Amino acid sequence: MKDFGLYIVMTKPRLGYLEFTKICVEEGVPMLQLRDKTMCDREYLILAEQLRDICKGSQTRFLIDDRLDLCLLADVDGLHLGQDDIHWIQARNLLPDKLIGVSTHSLGQFEALNTEIETSGKSPDYISFGPIFPTVAKAIPDPPVGTLHLAQVLDAAKHPIVAIGGIFPNNLEEVLASGAKNISMIRHFGDCTDSRTLRDNIRTIKDLWRKQ
Repeated sequence: MKDFGLYIVMTKPRLGYLEFTKICVEEGVPMLQLRDKTMCDREYLILAEQLRDICKGSQTRFLIDDRLDLCLLADVDGLHLGQDDIHWIQARNLLPDKLIGVSTHSLGQFEALNTEIETSGKSPDYISFGPIFPTVAKAIPDPPVGTLHLAQVLDAAKHPIVAIGGIFPNNLEEVLASGAKNISMIRHFGDCTDSRTLRDNIRTIKDLWRKQ
């Protein structure tokens, strides 16, 4: 998989999931992930199917966080897995044609993942690394890793790396200066209360990425 640029994670966006996804598709966001740990399975599956249909036929790849079962049932583009989820190799065996991403939150976790890739002969499609800066996007956030560790990961990586966690316009240039090619921003987009602001925010970040 090649570098793709902007990766947006949706967790209860203030515009609502349907409107938010529609705008992301219209603005050409390449990667869009659904992450909501509060919904019951039936509601989550219905929502995933609705968002899948909005993304279908566009350049936006739609992924689900954590839930391999719902990834299969909704037949979305991919699955993102954390350190405590089903192991990514098991997921790869069951989802050979889906995108698979794996979260890492430290140099140790990244190095352990690289070892698994080398010994298994299998591979995720991308790896996320973070949080780069302090964040409240998760109830129990991991310690920030900083841009120096991010640069080390980028130097060693053989797969696209997604920098994530606490990234906003005021610190984005520091992240890009470390060599990051793929950026995930959550609250900067999810907190938008009107469609024009969301569109402007997406376009601004995409323009900054293009200029790096």
